[in-house]
Amino acid sequence: MRLRHHVFVCANARPERGRPSCGSRGGDGIVTALTLAILRRGLGGEVAVTTSGCLGPCFEGPNLVVYPDGVWYQGVGEGDVDAIADHLAGGPPVARLRRPDDDDD
Repeated sequence: MRLRHHVFVCANARPERGRPSCGSRGGDGIVTALTLAILRRGLGGEVAVTTSGCLGPCFEGPNLVVYPDGVWYQGVGEGDVDAIADHLAGGPPVARLRRPDDDDD
């Protein structure tokens, strides 16, 4: 089966007192929660979730990017994964989590 989406979730970790990092803000938990939400929807063969290193906008994290849509989400928490999973299941992107400079569809 061909993947419908590939999601990269930043879980980068940095030493404390430096630049913020998605890992210290819950990136790993988001990977787990999003994976479970995808599996509950029966999308395990259609959506891949991968932990990534730094995606760039550290001050707005945790961040993730959805391909092939090119949708960037910022400030994501574990409570947001069901809405993101709905997007991955064919719904619209989650407007409240999109980066302000993200291109609208």
